[in-house]
Amino acid sequence: MSIIELIKGQLSPELITNAASQLGESESGISKAISGLLPAVIGGLASNSKNPTVLDAILGANSSGILNNLLGNTSNNSLITSVISAIFGDKLNGLLSLISGHSGVSNSSVGSLLNLVTGATLGSVGGYAQKHNLTTSGISDLLGEQKGLISSLLPAGLSLGSLGLGNLFGEAKQEVSATATKVADTFSDIKKEIPKTTPTYSNDNNDNGGGFWKWLLPLLLLGLVAWFLWKQCEKKDSSTNIVPTVDSMAVAADDSMAAVITEAKTDTDIDLNGLKLKGYLGGMEDQLISFLKTDGYKNAKDDNALKDKWYSFDKVNFKIGKSDQLEDGSQVQIDNLVAILKAYPDVKIKIGGYTDKTGNEAENVKLSQARAEFIKAALTKAGVGAQVLSAEGYGSQFATVPAEASNEERAVDRKMAIRFAK
Repeated sequence: MSIIELIKGQLSPELITNAASQLGESESGISKAISGLLPAVIGGLASNSKNPTVLDAILGANSSGILNNLLGNTSNNSLITSVISAIFGDKLNGLLSLISGHSGVSNSSVGSLLNLVTGATLGSVGGYAQKHNLTTSGISDLLGEQKGLISSLLPAGLSLGSLGLGNLFGEAKQEVSATATKVADTFSDIKKEIPKTTPTYSNDNNDNGGGFWKWLLPLLLLGLVAWFLWKQCEKKDSSTNIVPTVDSMAVAADDSMAAVITEAKTDTDIDLNGLKLKGYLGGMEDQLISFLKTDGYKNAKDDNALKDKWYSFDKVNFKIGKSDQLEDGSQVQIDNLVAILKAYPDVKIKIGGYTDKTGNEAENVKLSQARAEFIKAALTKAGVGAQVLSAEGYGSQFATVPAEASNEERAVDRKMAIRFAK
């Protein structure tokens, strides 16, 4: 069970709007701050899954009605404060400063949002625990299961180390290593015992007798160690793909609210200088507008300052094998991009197309190039073609999912993206 599933309904667009109004901050800044605080809180709870202060707070959170008034709640401040102190300790001020710099929201507002996110998490987990009659042991298990999810919840620009969670996966890997050592020791003992029960062969049959065990036992040992490692890594760890920081990197560099997007893609109003665009909270439109409103583009000295930040389309999808036929619902995001470019006529962009690892690579490059040029043509037709500097297809060059994986798993590599350029 993912804790993000429990709390996503609490951190609604309405709550973010209200928080922005009360704190005097922008909605995009509030969204970015929450996107950084959410994995920090979940990771902190996961790292303290056996801490009595944390467990007692979760057990008492539901009965205290902590979810009834997340904004302006004063009756539960001591409960929330004690948990925050338990999970962050002396790293708290550093966390607040980091999130403030990441989101553009003041330190004091980040502190208020940390209370909000912590309260939402405690209340949601507490309600789940009561509904399913979980004991403290059950809650500990639930929290512990979150360790493998933290890296996937982090928006780009934040790391486990920067959030004070650097040891989280280190501990998991140590457990895997310890398990492997136990397996190796166990089979070493078994190997020692085998000669006692193995029939004695004559000298003429040594190659078929003792030699058999010489190669079979290491294979058995390696196979079982590999199986244990795989199972433990699957349960405890989450692999992080290292993407080259080059011009063709197709990973959004500022995926605010990535966790919310992954779990529930729900359209909301994204403010473009008074014009409301329909998009996902933390989605491509939200990210582009947030970057432009903070003068990120204006302050970039040259193209090198922009080339590593790519933004993936959330809704633009081509029909399988086609480069000139979009899936239903794709056009709305192209129209949104047109509106953003018209609102910021000095802005320039580049378009990138990507495929998964299946098929012939030459054909993949050709297909991705044609798709990138299709989007460029659509933007040109809409009157913003002068702002599109280039369109390039990279095929599967930056795909991360193996070709043998399922079609659903490989979908992450089939995408279109843009970046700002100068």
